[in-house]
Amino acid sequence: MDATTLSLWIQSSPWIFPLLIILGIWEMTWKGIGMWKSAGHKQLAWFVVMFILNTVGILPIIYLIYFQKKKKR
Repeated sequence: MDATTLSLWIQSSPWIFPLLIILGIWEMTWKGIGMWKSAGHKQLAWFVVMFILNTVGILPIIYLIYFQKKKKR
């Protein structure tokens, strides 16, 4: 796909730019929460993996649900 074809496709799909903005905000929110929690629990491996991989928030959500250290009561 050359630049002209890509440009025409973007112009014919006005929904693509707002979708990318929404996905970017979604990703940054979950990534920020996940990285904050993993740093607080001293889980360096999770922090680095979340920093490197862009998974549209899926990896941070999985971390927060299943792998985050639980608080001691």
